[in-house]
Amino acid sequence: MNILGQIIDQKKLEVAQLKSQYSLKDFASTPFFCRKSLSLYNKITSENNISIIAEVKKASPSKGLIRCDFNHLEIANDYMISGASAISVLTDKRFFQGDTSFLEDIAMIRTIPILRKDFIIDVFQVYQAKSIGADAILLIAEALTKDEINSLTESAYSIGLEVLLEVHSEEQLEKVDFTLNRLLGINNRNLTNFVTDINTTIELTGKIPKSVAIVSESGFSKAEDIQRLKSTRVDAVLVGEHFMRKTDIRSALNEFRELCIR
Repeated sequence: MNILGQIIDQKKLEVAQLKSQYSLKDFASTPFFCRKSLSLYNKITSENNISIIAEVKKASPSKGLIRCDFNHLEIANDYMISGASAISVLTDKRFFQGDTSFLEDIAMIRTIPILRKDFIIDVFQVYQAKSIGADAILLIAEALTKDEINSLTESAYSIGLEVLLEVHSEEQLEKVDFTLNRLLGINNRNLTNFVTDINTTIELTGKIPKSVAIVSESGFSKAEDIQRLKSTRVDAVLVGEHFMRKTDIRSALNEFRELCIR
């Protein structure tokens, strides 16, 4: 079984535990649930340059521990001060050493949209995301059927969340209802072997309707990577490991923003 399969099996266990502890009404009664979300779509489509979704990411299955001196609040604050358009927060604990508490803490101080990045397979996770302060959630097409994508997307919309739907291949585009999902992420990293290739974004952008906003995800570490995207209609890039490995995150983000000027 590949790593994605292992993760999904773990998520099924976590969802079962979540359902044994909470009801959807419990999530709906939390303070964040009634708070108006900030629009990730509006934020990245209103900017002329390539927007940056900066990620709070402690570890990954392929790289192990990425940042030793990890303080999620300090990192998020550095991102906001340095002009990130949005913040992505890993909440998976088993494989990425994330936590829902990281997102909840950041939500208390957020001035830009927050994306919950996890492996969401059930409506309980959608409601949980809203209850901890997320403005948007990630759905991964590779892990879901077309019907599941549509159902989870509609559930998110019904409670004021946006959805960033992630694809990795042309085949996965067949699962996308572009009248429903207008915010699409293209993951440059293959989730079965974790090989990263920026060409994935370049090849897929031309196959996506112009009404859809595009976020290129993973694999950005040098100026050439961003330069190649400037000829495409990518609206934003999602960057995590590059910033997490820097001693001075603010300087690193400021330098990256310069690269993203069109």
